[in-house]
Amino acid sequence: MVNAYFARLTADEEKVSLWRERLADLSWFMRCLNEPIARQANKEDECTGRFWEGRFKSQALLDDAALISCMAYVDLNPVRAAIAQTPEDSEFTSFAARVEIQKKSVSKPEPQSQWLLPFAETKKTGKPQAMQNAHVCLPISQEEYFELVDWTGRCIRDGKRGAIPAHIQPILQRLEIKQDNWIDGIQHYGNHFYKVVGIMRHLLEETERQGRKWFKGQSAARLLYQ
Repeated sequence: MVNAYFARLTADEEKVSLWRERLADLSWFMRCLNEPIARQANKEDECTGRFWEGRFKSQALLDDAALISCMAYVDLNPVRAAIAQTPEDSEFTSFAARVEIQKKSVSKPEPQSQWLLPFAETKKTGKPQAMQNAHVCLPISQEEYFELVDWTGRCIRDGKRGAIPAHIQPILQRLEIKQDNWIDGIQHYGNHFYKVVGIMRHLLEETERQGRKWFKGQSAARLLYQ
């Protein structure tokens, strides 16, 4: 009975083609995700309308600098919105989850959650150590990322840029991020970039690959990245 049903479905080539297209369509996925959430929230709040104000953004992160910038921007969202004093006090961020895992591992070693991409291990020299699966780990150590986000969060929360500490400078240099523009880049990350984020040469390569003449964010890339 079930096999006959699926046989009829798969026999319709037009419908199968549509399903395949939707499986690779991020807009369709977000539509299916947003609708039940909006219905549930509207029912609880006894109101109508969309749950999220604006449409979702989809950005291609072209390199390590773009990835770390995006991570810091997302992890500091609660600090910028004044709903958390520090990154570790926030909820529903990977930063808070990593801190919680680290606290637990002090008393009882615990493997990192599978949904969190691992950082590079660190030698006593302070430089990231190449891992066996280097292509699936973040380019800096967890300690370096914690320090970078904590310092950035303090500057954003206090409403002043401040000076970049000496131990933070090598991290930014290794990621090819311009130190003087780091805070501004994180505070206004969502407005600076649109479809793609990365160092200028990677932006130009992606522009050529897609057969386009221009991508929004080139001016920001020149300011933020080396």
